[in-house]
This record gives sequence, structure tokens and C-alpha cells, in this order.
Amino acid sequence: MSVPAFPHFPSEESVASPALVLHWDRIETNLRHMLALAGGPHRLRPHLKTHKLPQILRLQLSHGVQSCKAATIAEAEMAAGCGVPDVLLCAQPVGPAIERLLNLIGHFPNTRFSALCDCPEAANSLAAAARARALVLPLFLDLNLGQNRTGILPDSSAESLYHQIHSTPGIQCRGLHAYDGHLQQPNAAEREAACRAAIAPVLALRERLLSARLPVEETIAGGSPTFAFHAQDPSLTCSPGTTLLWDAGYASRFPELPFVPAATLLTRVISKPGANRLCLDLGHKAVASEMPQPRVVFPDLPSAVVLAHSEEHLVLETPEAASLPLGSVLHGIPWHICPTVALHGEVCVTRHSLPELEFWEVPARARRLRF
Repeated sequence: MSVPAFPHFPSEESVASPALVLHWDRIETNLRHMLALAGGPHRLRPHLKTHKLPQILRLQLSHGVQSCKAATIAEAEMAAGCGVPDVLLCAQPVGPAIERLLNLIGHFPNTRFSALCDCPEAANSLAAAARARALVLPLFLDLNLGQNRTGILPDSSAESLYHQIHSTPGIQCRGLHAYDGHLQQPNAAEREAACRAAIAPVLALRERLLSARLPVEETIAGGSPTFAFHAQDPSLTCSPGTTLLWDAGYASRFPELPFVPAATLLTRVISKPGANRLCLDLGHKAVASEMPQPRVVFPDLPSAVVLAHSEEHLVLETPEAASLPLGSVLHGIPWHICPTVALHGEVCVTRHSLPELEFWEVPARARRLRF
């Protein structure tokens, strides 16, 4: 994994650890790369599940981005509160989520909300709830490209469901949503071939829908690993999210992409339990731990090996241990940034243009804000 010069900063000694640090200048660099790859802000509907921050949403808005994707009702509410004109809840609302979404529509009339749908039962439930409030809810048909998590296969059943949505009062067809997050082949050529094969039936479905004179306003495709490939088709909207903060996992697997890690975990040496050993205050509660080790990569300790990881402690074995006294500050790049952000109620922000650190609350890590 190749990472630019590592961003230690003069005031880091004052930051309580463990802490999630955002390096703002790198975030701005990553956003510029996103805009360049997409060909402009109109081609982007970035996912906000990675950062969950109003400040980053406002940065995107200042660069002309007008739409986003949200994973939860709380994220969608935060986006609308920031003035995002177009917010897609990239989930199929069920249970209380239906009323919560409709409450958002009523409270934020200047934001256009949409949701996903992948079955007739959901379409009927959403339509009935919207009609009861004299609303019309735009829906994207959620298509299953092989991840087998949500969505309907892009075949005749999807075509029938789209017709149903179009003819049902209370809901309306907005377009197609095709997420291919399972396509993570390290070889770029193999990943591109898999991406092209996966999106082909979606494009064919769209042509059939258009031929039937059904509206397909937008076709949203892909996540971060396939972003550069979908960006080559001007008929698609791209929805990367991790690209803004990046992480060690994606940097390792996709070195051809131009993004750089913009979030680090600040941790300290709190014990030295033996020769060549360090104990850091960076446990499960501060870094995503759903994957095998390494869960965090330390550019300053390239030979470090993880010996143990528990709720509040990370024990490393490294020949550099002798040169690191108690209290030494280290920065680690999380392997998976999205669930790591969700573990932190606050982030520390550093930028070259400001000498003082900033500390921001992470509001959309909550499952509920007001609605």
C-alpha cells in the first residue's frame, strides 16, 4: 500500500486517544478526484454512510454536488438539514421506517426524497402509506447484480414490478439502482470485465422500460471499487462513498485508483509488555473489527504484527518498540473506514490552513435524530 507522507501534526499531543482524525486537505483532494473521474458534479450521488458528517456534505454542495445516498433515516434527515436537494434512502422502508420517511418529506419540502423497492409487497405498503398522507413517493427499483443482499434480478420480474409501481397511485417510478459492492477483484481488468457483465442486463432492462414509454429518470450504478468503470458511461450516475476518506483495505486492493487515506486513528503506547512489544489504546471499540487482522495499518511500523486485540487494547510485536517510549503517538489507517467512523461520536479535524484543531460531532452515527 502506497501512502503519501504521513500527516503527523504539531498539536496532536493534546488530542485524547484513541481518536479518529480527519485530514481535511486530503478529503478535498479525494473529492477533486471524484469530480474528475465522474466528469462533473451532475454525475455524482455520493454515499454519506462513510463520513456521516454535515461538514463534508456542505463541502460537496459547494462543489456543485446536488444529490446523495443515505443508508438510514437519520442520515437522510441530516442531509436534508444541510440543504441537499435530492436524497435517496438506499433501503426499502418497512415498519416504522415508512412513517419516518414520510415525516421527513413533510418536514423538508425543499428536498426531494426517494427510496428503494424490490418487491410488490413493499410497493403496495409504501403506496398505501403515501396515499394516506396525499403524497407521492418516488421509488428506484433496487436490482440484484449478484451480491444477493437486497434487490430483484434485472429480468422480466423486475420489468413487471416497474410497471406495477408506475400504475399504482401514491408511488412513482424514478429509476434504477444497481449496487455491485461484491465486485472487488484486485486485478483491475478482471474487475472491469465483471462490472461490464453485471451492468449489461441493467442497461437492457432500462431499454425495455423506455421502449414501453415508462420513465427512467436516473440509473444509479456501483460503489467505490467500480466507480471508475461506471464513470465511463455518461448515462449512469455514480454513487461512491468510501472514496472521500479511503482506507487501508481499498488502498491495498485497488492501487490504480487515485484516492488517499484521509482518516487516521490516533493512538498511544500505554504499555510495553515485553521485548519488541507495544500495547496501544486502540481496541475493538475504536476500530472496526469485523474482519481478520490487520484491522489497522501503521505506516510508521511497517513490520508490526498483531498479537492480541481486545475491547480497549491492541498488542503489537515490532522491532521498533525500543524506540517508542510510553505515551508515544501513532497514527493508524483503518482497514475498513465506514464502520470505524460509526464507533466515534466525535472526530478531530486538522487542516494546513488552520493552526487550531477542530472537533466535530458525528450526528448521523445515531439511528434517530428527530424523526
